Amino acid sequence: MYAAAGVLAVHTERGTSIVPANRVAWTPAGFTHYHRAHGDTDMRIVFLPPSLARLVPDHPAVFLASDLAREVLLALTGPRGHDDAVPGYSRSARARLLRVLVDELHETHEQPLHLPEPRDDRLRAIARTLYETPADNSTLAELGKTVGASTRTLSRLLRDELGMTFYEWRTQLRVYHALVLLAEGHDTSHTAHACGWANPSGFIAAFTTIVGTTPGRCRTRRRTTADASRLPTVVKPPG
Repeated sequence: MYAAAGVLAVHTERGTSIVPANRVAWTPAGFTHYHRAHGDTDMRIVFLPPSLARLVPDHPAVFLASDLAREVLLALTGPRGHDDAVPGYSRSARARLLRVLVDELHETHEQPLHLPEPRDDRLRAIARTLYETPADNSTLAELGKTVGASTRTLSRLLRDELGMTFYEWRTQLRVYHALVLLAEGHDTSHTAHACGWANPSGFIAAFTTIVGTTPGRCRTRRRTTADASRLPTVVKPPG
């Protein structure tokens, strides 16, 4: 899935991938998933044939779309990819474009925009609290008291199950909520306070580190093509 504009949230049993504009969310075959769009979203969907799917990660991932990858995605999902009134790409041409797309994904690193889903019931309970109230500044010790677990136990579970510290986990969760609020039109100051930051500067720094662009640029980004559609566009693999 490619977000040409807006923000997508792609949910699987592994967790949630947060997909701001100009990012690609990859979901391998066999993963039950659903997605939700936030704000004025232009979503493009492309399926890869097995021969190419094996060349990309075997787990859900998010990539920044290069200039070339973006143009390939827009071409594959534009009128030539789905409008019967417009001459379409030949089977071989589509196959070459898909190969270029896969090559471009190989040239970029996965982005830290995937929120893993905890398995432990105590972590799940804390996750629900933080999802519902991202501005909650309770310490891990305070949250642990509500689920009957020590800080040491919860820290170990976070490291073993999610591969991150509590600070890293809560920051990523807050940035996810921030992306949703920005997509819905809220300004940077409101979003910072709603997601638990004491001041906008701290929020901007954390957001930029994870997303790779500032909240202001993310909020004001507009679609890059005049014919962008508000509805999902899907192109199937050749064959």
